[in-house]
Amino acid sequence: MIASWRRAEDCPPYQLDRPQAGGDNIYETALASVVKLTFLGTRGEIEARTRRHRMHTSLLISYRNARVMIDCGLDWLGKLERVDPSAIVLTHAHPDHAWGLKRGAPCPVYALQKTWQELQLYPIKDRHLIDERTRTKICGITFEAFPVEHSILSPAVGYRVSAGRACIFYAPDLIFIHDRSAALKGVQIYIGDGATITRTFIRRRGEALIGHSPVRTQLMWCQKEGVHRAIITHCGSEIVTGDERKIFANLRAIAEERDVDVPIAYDGMKVAL
Repeated sequence: MIASWRRAEDCPPYQLDRPQAGGDNIYETALASVVKLTFLGTRGEIEARTRRHRMHTSLLISYRNARVMIDCGLDWLGKLERVDPSAIVLTHAHPDHAWGLKRGAPCPVYALQKTWQELQLYPIKDRHLIDERTRTKICGITFEAFPVEHSILSPAVGYRVSAGRACIFYAPDLIFIHDRSAALKGVQIYIGDGATITRTFIRRRGEALIGHSPVRTQLMWCQKEGVHRAIITHCGSEIVTGDERKIFANLRAIAEERDVDVPIAYDGMKVAL
């Protein structure tokens, strides 16, 4: 069955419980405004897996009573009950980012039209369109899709995500960001592609480029755009099968040259903003 989709702006507004007047409301309101990031998975499309990097890359953004999941790769097939997302947002249709939805989804799913074209046979009933460079509110969290270079067959985007006072940019698969300055302006944390630390993993197909930029290059972007915090996810074999302590020491030296603080994410890692 081929499901139809709606544009995100056509969706009914997400309802939030408003705090009642009382002595503890300032504290409760402060807690409610915190944005929490949970790295549900940090493994790229590789065979190797470890306890720290077991599940395909996915990020859960929690804000007030919303839980929005970015990407749902094959490892998540049949496991979404444990996440209980309010909505799912997709960066692109590669197996490690979207194939966990092969049997459908328990919540609304948001993606660009070119991603939906690849997933048109998936039994996802509640489909919503996101347009590039258009701010879209999903469960009270604002997403803006920026096209990134990565794949010819499965075009990808990165998301500028803002809620409360927090603003991040999330791009787990990329060679470069189109309109990088706008994407990273005022961002607190850049969350990027860990396929390789320093080795170039970019190939040419005709006139197009496919693959991944090394972390070293991504940290240079952060330096140029004034982003002083980064987190590396979507880890490739270099990180997953290597000595992560040695890798992090090398990464720290690269990051210090660029005045960027950068840990390597692991499954279950949490960050509060």
